Amino acid sequence: MSDKKLFLLDGHALVYRAHFAFITKPLVNSKGVNTSAINGFTRQLWDLMRTEKPTHIAVAFDPHGPTFRHDMYEPYKANREEQPQDISIAIPWIKKIIEAMHIPIVMVQGYEADDVIGTLAKQAEKEGYTVYMVTPDKDYGQLVSENIFMYKPSRQGNGIEIMGVKEVCENWGIKRVDQVIDLLGLMGDAVDNIPGIPGVGEKTAAKLLDRFDTIEGVIANVNELKGKEKERVEQYAEQAMLSKKLAIIETQVPIQFNADQYIIDPMNREALSEIFKELEFRSLATQILGEGETRPSTPGPGQQGSLFGDTEPAIYTPQKGANLTAHSVAEKTIDNTPHEYHLVNSPEAMHKLAAELAQQSEFCFDTETTHVEPTQAELVGMSFAYKSGEAYYVPVPAGKENAQAVVEIFRPVLENEKILKIAQNLKYDAIVFKWYGVEVRGPYFDTMVAHYLLEPEMRHGMDYLAETYLSYSPISIEMLIGKKGKDQLNMSQIDLEKVTDYAAEDADITLQLKELFAPKLEEGGVQELFDTIECPLIKVLADLEYEGIRIDSDYLDVYSKELEIQIQTLEQSIYEQAGVKFNIGSPKQVGDLLFERLKVPYKGAKTKTGQYSTDEDKLLELAPEFPIIQTILNFRGLAKLKSTYVDALPKMVNPRTGRIHSSFNQALAATGRLSSNNPNLQNIPVRTPEGAKVRRAFIPRDDQHTLLSADYSQIELRLIADISGDVAMLEAFQNNQDIHTATAAKVFNVPFDLVTREQRYQAKTVNFSILYGAGATNLSRQLSIKRTEAKELIDAYFALYSGLKGYMVTVVEDARKNGYVTTLMGRRRYLREINSKSSLERSNAERVAVNTPVQGSAADMIKVAMVNIHQALLEQGLKTKMILQVHDELVFDVPNEELEIVKPIIVEKMRSALPKLKVPIEVGLGTGQNWLEAH
Repeated sequence: MSDKKLFLLDGHALVYRAHFAFITKPLVNSKGVNTSAINGFTRQLWDLMRTEKPTHIAVAFDPHGPTFRHDMYEPYKANREEQPQDISIAIPWIKKIIEAMHIPIVMVQGYEADDVIGTLAKQAEKEGYTVYMVTPDKDYGQLVSENIFMYKPSRQGNGIEIMGVKEVCENWGIKRVDQVIDLLGLMGDAVDNIPGIPGVGEKTAAKLLDRFDTIEGVIANVNELKGKEKERVEQYAEQAMLSKKLAIIETQVPIQFNADQYIIDPMNREALSEIFKELEFRSLATQILGEGETRPSTPGPGQQGSLFGDTEPAIYTPQKGANLTAHSVAEKTIDNTPHEYHLVNSPEAMHKLAAELAQQSEFCFDTETTHVEPTQAELVGMSFAYKSGEAYYVPVPAGKENAQAVVEIFRPVLENEKILKIAQNLKYDAIVFKWYGVEVRGPYFDTMVAHYLLEPEMRHGMDYLAETYLSYSPISIEMLIGKKGKDQLNMSQIDLEKVTDYAAEDADITLQLKELFAPKLEEGGVQELFDTIECPLIKVLADLEYEGIRIDSDYLDVYSKELEIQIQTLEQSIYEQAGVKFNIGSPKQVGDLLFERLKVPYKGAKTKTGQYSTDEDKLLELAPEFPIIQTILNFRGLAKLKSTYVDALPKMVNPRTGRIHSSFNQALAATGRLSSNNPNLQNIPVRTPEGAKVRRAFIPRDDQHTLLSADYSQIELRLIADISGDVAMLEAFQNNQDIHTATAAKVFNVPFDLVTREQRYQAKTVNFSILYGAGATNLSRQLSIKRTEAKELIDAYFALYSGLKGYMVTVVEDARKNGYVTTLMGRRRYLREINSKSSLERSNAERVAVNTPVQGSAADMIKVAMVNIHQALLEQGLKTKMILQVHDELVFDVPNEELEIVKPIIVEKMRSALPKLKVPIEVGLGTGQNWLEAH
């Protein structure tokens, strides 16, 4: 293989691919520009240049206007949707980036990118080049040769795929690569509106070519075919020949390969830097320009900066940055911005600062600590700011007694309820102070949470916010101590004044962000949400995380051994059913076994890497007919349960407390729902008996306490009944009927008391499917019924709940007009794609529009309940502790003598969280000596 490597990129195909890779969660910068395609394309390009090290490269784009294929067939590509506006905006930016990287863009009027690439590939091959055509487009298979390859970039962790002659033939089931053209001619190509022969799919086309070699051969031997197949070939022979011509990639385009034009040249770093600044591409700028500055980041393993060497504890500033390697896109820094940062390093100065803080109506504070987890952290320093451009750093000495003495000086101002406390990710700092016996009392103003309400889809780290809104690039940790390695300094080698700048800057910048965001909350219609729910919730979550929950590690150890036996039994059963041993953990080997060796019929396309899909959805479709598949699913489920929870939970017990302390994130989900991590308690499986047993491991703190679980009953259905005002749905809830039985009775036209279990199950599935925007295809798969039956079920459902249908139409119309939807509490979800020209983007946005007011209102409701319950427990001096929130459920650790006292409090506060609802709210209570018993 030649050492001259030419990479030719299909620009439009890769741009579309990058754009739609982020379709459910687009990357949007502070200017409102969807940068998904730009970011994704640039990242693919850079990864390719870095890993493959091409000697020559070019990017081909489709020109505007018709091509020679339109002269052959006017409807060519006529069914393609108009290019999404975000892609139209992205392409000029992408071309600027390509030009700044000194990579040639090739385009020939009247020809498509694949024609240009095909021509250049064949020319370069003759000059001794190994050519890689970078594209996800299957049509390029016809061009592959000994020295020309298809190169599919990685996607969603699948890795790159390089296809030569052998791989193309195997993938299509053909003998020669030129048969790709005949294959496309027979089966057509819906994307390009190449008609082919109706009713002939990929497998049929491959079989016909295996028998007759070419389309011409198929047509000449049509008499050897039978039935419908013969009729179709006879009827559409001319169309098939036209389709073949349309599918041929032209390799005689008027363009000449000139190696000197395609050689890799040094990039224009200044131009790229300006583009990346404009687009707010920090991490990409760092990776490509190599001038990045690192910064402590969002809490997470390996995502904190250290001010210490290996021999001393690290210093952590949680949620202060968006990326570890964040290249600045801002002009201002500490070096060119006026500031006054003071080191407060004596008891006298500390008392003076505390007295000054006590005179303020508000101040900003921040902590520097030794650990990413606040429940394991020790204070290293504190910083304060109450005037923009000025801040103070208080170093905290090592040793609990000495550190406590410093903390005590600031206890009065931290616990003063009249002073507004400002911070970025305030919950972290509040938990740290709780370990020193200090309750940070509010009101609170968390800049991270404020920005989350203003821009729920964006990032909320401090570096990102500072650069985006203040055009200010904060000090990086590497600027302070140097890059990792033998030359990196430790704390004892750093001047304390430099540490002061680093730490005090955090408080100063956060204060400036507060001043910027405060008026925007009112303008954005989320001030009340911020003041009454989100900020009070910070205190609730801080107390909840601080308490943690006890687990029975001995029980989990025993259960792990039980699961191991079950897993081994399933493994042996799989081998016996398969007749061969293989790696059950390998999707490829599972696919080969099922669909090659055992000849299980495979429906649908293979994965991007040409493998059989063996994901859960695919296997669930086949499991009822093939027992081995159900056994494999059972094996996977138990193996994941054991590794993710049963074996992992005991390792997460905090050595300081002997309990697990999950972290709850209130600035992540755009719907407003809380999420949890370390461990993720939201995803503990409870639908299987084996999964439910994990809850058995969560226990009260001692035998004098009981776990109490309280959860909302069918809360989202109740809320959509209220929001939509649907008469039939409201009536069912107001009459205290089971909504699924009531739905089944009316949809299937049977008396309420005679509804069967199967009918109720179908009605329940429809109730929730409609809520989440599922159509007939999805419902038919869930219920294992024909699509026509599923459509009839949906039609009957909407005939019954016409008010619900009306709501869905109205909420989408309002979203189109306003650009966002709101919850009952005023939480906004912006829908940039609601008026998109792309039907995929538009339909995704429409589903979000329907679901968000319901799911978001449910999220707001349980948050209000948490705040009100927490307050009631404090006011009444009760020792009951809220310890978990999981979806629509709250879990409490209750002293036995308080059980009957707290039950009515919890029920009342949960029911009344959203007043003036037209539906009754039901709350289920349960108690037990473990979570499974209580739920």
